[in-house]
Parts: sequence; structure tokens; C-alpha cells
Amino acid sequence: MNMNSNDQPDVTAPVQEVVAFDVRHLSEQQLAALGVSHIAYVKPVMVNGIPGFAIHAADGTPMAVAGNREVALAAVVQHEMVAFSVH
Repeated sequence: MNMNSNDQPDVTAPVQEVVAFDVRHLSEQQLAALGVSHIAYVKPVMVNGIPGFAIHAADGTPMAVAGNREVALAAVVQHEMVAFSVH
């Protein structure tokens, strides 16, 4: 980080407005799209008779299968997503 005294903060950066909404009133399509690129879920599965953990995008799109839960969660975090477990 450059600590020169002539460094000025970027005042041209857009300000993001926080919008509150009630998820109980979203359509199925809106709910499926909510966080689709930021949220993944991990659930136990059997693949060819071998237990594993499937990783799915928030919209249900399968992304990967890992041999154990810890590896599945690490993969989600590595891709800058938030993991939720499904039982």
C-alpha cells in the first residue's frame, strides 16, 4: 500500500444501495436466482455405490462430487461461494 500524502480516496466509486425484501414473497424463479453465483449446497450422495458429497449451485445445477464433506466445503470456499448443508 502506498502511503503518499497525495493519495486521495476514490470519490467517483458508485454507492451501492441496500434493498430489504421479504423472501417469503418471491416467486420460485426469483428464489432460484437469488444468490445463484454465490451460494452452493452440499449434500451426501451415493455414486456407483460409493458415498460422497455433491456440490450444487443454488439453482440446483450439479457442480462437483467430493469424497468427503470437508473437501466439498473447501472447494466451495475456494470458489468464493458460501456453502449450506442439505440433509
